[in-house]
Amino acid sequence: MSGIEQRIDRLESLAAIQQLPIRYALAIDGRDLDAWVELFIPDVNCGKRGSGRDVLRSIIEPSVRTFYRSIHQLCGHHVEFDDADHAHGTVYCRAEHEADGQWIVMAIAYFDTYERRDGTWYFVRRQEKHWYAADWEERPSAPFTGWAAHPLPPALPQHFASWNPFWADQAEDSIAALTALPTGDKA
Repeated sequence: MSGIEQRIDRLESLAAIQQLPIRYALAIDGRDLDAWVELFIPDVNCGKRGSGRDVLRSIIEPSVRTFYRSIHQLCGHHVEFDDADHAHGTVYCRAEHEADGQWIVMAIAYFDTYERRDGTWYFVRRQEKHWYAADWEERPSAPFTGWAAHPLPPALPQHFASWNPFWADQAEDSIAALTALPTGDKA
């Protein structure tokens, strides 16, 4: 491939990868689980449950049945290429979920891995991490917890490699003046 062909391929690849998160959001919000699983590689690794799109669907379907409506609003997408057929990226998202008489708002970052197979880009993996989950009428407050149907504790911002080193030399009392988070959440 010539230089110009490589550049065009990179731009086309970037455009295709950037469509994956919006297609994901539309599929989840529209409850089109067939379209949703098709965004992932056919042999997607689902951990101890096995691999494949059928296994992935069996994991996501019960999860999306815990809330009635959802709105996933994408706020930004960063993509880095590892080579011509592999990339990784981060997608910021504000998601809202109607559940148990509440509208739960979540500030999310998806940490993605992408792969091109037979000319088509797919998700290899999506790792969801969030800052908080709270009803829209409530202010997110410490301790930052999930919501009852999805009780995973927030992993952000500590998941960012630069976070802990940035705060490492700060005294606990100076951090406490900025946030009500328990001091153990710093590390």
